[in-house]
Amino acid sequence: KRPKMTCDCWPKWCCCCCGGSRKPKSKKKGLKALLGLGMYSKKKKMMGKQYTRKPSGPVFDLEEIEEGLEGYDEFEKSSLMSQKNFEKRFGMSPVFITSTLMEDGGLPEGTNPGSLVKEAIHVISCGYEEKTEWGKEIGWIYGSITEDILTGFKMHCRGWRSVYCCPKRPAFKGSAPINLSDRLHQVLRWALGSVEIFLSRHCPLWYGWGGKLKYLERLAYINTIVYPFTSIALLAYCTLPAVCLLTGKFIVPTLNNLASIWFMALFLSIIATGVLELRWSAVSIEDWWRNEQFWVIGGLSAHLFAVFQGLLKVLAGVDTNFTVTSKAADDAEFGEL
Repeated sequence: KRPKMTCDCWPKWCCCCCGGSRKPKSKKKGLKALLGLGMYSKKKKMMGKQYTRKPSGPVFDLEEIEEGLEGYDEFEKSSLMSQKNFEKRFGMSPVFITSTLMEDGGLPEGTNPGSLVKEAIHVISCGYEEKTEWGKEIGWIYGSITEDILTGFKMHCRGWRSVYCCPKRPAFKGSAPINLSDRLHQVLRWALGSVEIFLSRHCPLWYGWGGKLKYLERLAYINTIVYPFTSIALLAYCTLPAVCLLTGKFIVPTLNNLASIWFMALFLSIIATGVLELRWSAVSIEDWWRNEQFWVIGGLSAHLFAVFQGLLKVLAGVDTNFTVTSKAADDAEFGEL
């Protein structure tokens, strides 16, 4: 379990100055007192009912807690209120709450392995993180078109680590657009989200310095939010040859020996990057070449318009509403990619 950070990505000395230290409590006493596990048998005797604990459900129901507070003393009330506070902070999963209180992490003793899958599905559900402090700190960051980039960036700034996994058997399957129009709409939405992050306070260029984000991770996130602006250079690159043909003048000056060496080194690095992409993605040369062609098409259309729309949205307040990209039907060819 990582330590609680008092601020998103402030330096460590700032968090140390603002946050106080707490004395560690005993495992058994702390777990029973905070979760109300020790009051479970007393509650059955006082209420005169038979309760069966389900491993996948919460230890107490919120309405049941409020109704039963009258028959308890002050210590029992504080224990039950602590249970409500933990449910407000971590959600309604007793196994998840108990695992956060354990010093070395892991699962609490006596947990039924058969109910762990059901409990995991309950924790990862879409509505589990609503109105919880855990959802605000670790859950999805909403309010952005590309919320996946923003969520991953903020989690990495807070010290979380991710592992790249590429199994032979596909772990996830989904639908994707199969025509050029729908694909360009999808690329436009992604590029606009990157431009919004670039013009916001969460830009990797200046956000999170002094936090726990690694240098290569920051470089990767910078690449994901500045790539739409390469459309401006790509537009100039595609326009200059036409201008030279129409005017009959060679705009680019003559290169000397040193500049020629730099140009050849850059050209060879681009070729090496393409070879590495082929080996990493395990695609054919034809597929790789089609991807390069689409990069030029998308760079001169979707990426370029995303830059202007992002500037209008941030600077002028002109919002653009997007509809969900239409996907291919399940029975269509290439519908499930």
